[in-house]
Amino acid sequence: MKKLILTTTILFTFISMVSAQKIGNVTIPKSITNATSAVGLSEEDIAKGLKEALTKGAKMAADSLNKKNGYYGNALVRIPFPPELSKMESTLRSMGLGNEVDKFIVSLNRSAEDAAVEAAPIFTSAITNMKITDATTILTGADTAATSYLKKATYQSLYSAFKPHITKALGNNLVASQWTNLANTYNKLPLVRKKVNADLIAFTKENALKGLFIKVAQEEIKIRKNPAARTSDLLKKVFGSN
Repeated sequence: MKKLILTTTILFTFISMVSAQKIGNVTIPKSITNATSAVGLSEEDIAKGLKEALTKGAKMAADSLNKKNGYYGNALVRIPFPPELSKMESTLRSMGLGNEVDKFIVSLNRSAEDAAVEAAPIFTSAITNMKITDATTILTGADTAATSYLKKATYQSLYSAFKPHITKALGNNLVASQWTNLANTYNKLPLVRKKVNADLIAFTKENALKGLFIKVAQEEIKIRKNPAARTSDLLKKVFGSN
């Protein structure tokens, strides 16, 4: 009998822990909402807190890249000579053009560093227009749910905004000026299975944005996982204080 009572008690406790409540149209497990429901946060408070977190994280990510060596000095986001063309890189270096290749790689990254200045205002616009349902979905989503939201909402705008900076920065580089011919020649080789992007501007933009969202994801995870990154009372209420 005691065993039955104990089993029933454990089962009841488990059900209570995983029971859910609704915030707007989104059902949120109680284990997730304990921090917010305990202090009586409204839908608007949750949305406001998430917008604050997103704005903070996105700005820090953009600012960290929009400076000298923001990309080039960070191995995680540095834009390399296209890996598919490692043989081309070796050939150019063997021809005494190693210095030009190095300048080319630096140019790719400097162009991305210049372009990153466009990110913060585009992110801010997307965050401002975020709906409450978006906010609650992000709150209960994966560790990078906010980053995924931003990527979906801003990618095309960022892609367009980065182009002038990258085009200008690559304009005076010898390897960059010959890129289209080199890439097209490589793509015509009979044994080449994976074609390289002959559009250097597109290649650079894609890699610049890839690095940008890597940094945004890092900042999001920091706010979710590290209490010290929750620098306002609202962030502590939404994400917890410990």
